[in-house]
Amino acid sequence: MDFVNSIQTMWEQSPGIIVLVGFLLFVGIIGGAKLFAKAGQPWYAAIIPIWNIVVVLKIVGRPVSHLAYFLIPFFNIYFIFRLHIELAQCFGKYSTLEYVFCCVFNVFYLLNLGLAYNEEYFGPVFGMNFKDVQARKPVLV
Repeated sequence: MDFVNSIQTMWEQSPGIIVLVGFLLFVGIIGGAKLFAKAGQPWYAAIIPIWNIVVVLKIVGRPVSHLAYFLIPFFNIYFIFRLHIELAQCFGKYSTLEYVFCCVFNVFYLLNLGLAYNEEYFGPVFGMNFKDVQARKPVLV
């Protein structure tokens, strides 16, 4: 009952924050579902909290045991940024500006990767040499 009362109090004090969080959550679920479908994974995994991280680890090519890295304080912050950068690399994004966009505008960047027709999933990148990863991207003429 305390949870419901705290939500009511937050709604009375600042309803805009709740609407913003709900909007970002909705956009994140839609973007994740489209991204997972594009990578050949089940789209409904974007809705289930721990499973969506496991699916991202599979897309990137990391073992599921790396899920434990999220439990290590301070390292988990580095690891989540590293995971987002590797996810961008899986879709052929290799510039520093792309990495910054992926980390700063995460929800909208992943939505863009999922909805854009010209973005293609090239496969997992974990454990590969960076030059080998870049060589997989076809050259557009």
